[in-house]
Amino acid sequence: MNYQYLIVTVEDGVGVITFHRPEALNALNSAVLNDLDHAVDELVNDESVRVIVFTGEGKSFISGADIDELADSRGLQVINYSKKGCEIFRKIELLPKPTIAAVNGYAFGGGFEFLLCCDIRIANEKASFAMPEVTLGIVPGFNGTQRLPRAIGVCQAKELLFTGRRIKADEALALGAINRVVPLDTFWQEVMAEAQTIANNSSTAIYLVKSAVNAGIDAAFDVAKEVEVGYMAACFGTEDQIEGLSSFREKRKPSYRTKK
Repeated sequence: MNYQYLIVTVEDGVGVITFHRPEALNALNSAVLNDLDHAVDELVNDESVRVIVFTGEGKSFISGADIDELADSRGLQVINYSKKGCEIFRKIELLPKPTIAAVNGYAFGGGFEFLLCCDIRIANEKASFAMPEVTLGIVPGFNGTQRLPRAIGVCQAKELLFTGRRIKADEALALGAINRVVPLDTFWQEVMAEAQTIANNSSTAIYLVKSAVNAGIDAAFDVAKEVEVGYMAACFGTEDQIEGLSSFREKRKPSYRTKK
């Protein structure tokens, strides 16, 4: 399917969604969100896709929400826009397939909020991050006030949210907002190598691991540990579990990707 503001490609088990709105530094308007919603469904329903990577075109990952669209909005218009983004972001956070945010440049406002929905976040050394909403007299609209404290801690999150200051990739790494920082000249190769490593593992096991983490992260530990037991038991008898343990006993590499 062709999209107005996204480029979608699939190669060797990895689906890539590239935000493609260079005239607005990939800012998120309603049309981009609609494209994103459909593109994510397309890759989830594609059985050949085992990992989904999100990145941006040009010098921006996502520069934030579209201020031109929001400037004249009021009341229900703002609520509907925010709810649409929140619903899509939450869907991405809970996707059955693993996701990687390949942060190639500016990740401001909605862009910062978006990467927090992804399972793994890799940034190049030129990337920068900010939650600048208070400098515009507004509040984050895509659940940044909720995910950022969970990612980096309440005090650190409040500082970024209260000041709106921009931070570089190395500080984002130190805060725990991203997994690692990669040199510009090897950025895409390292992102795809990570995606390929994940794609070569058991998609069934990854799905169940992700489900266990999501189900247990906010639960009491004594509840969460039982959740894990249930997901662990669910692996047994699947094709991937049989292949994984058989390959281990036979001292060979497992072959998961030949199975749908």
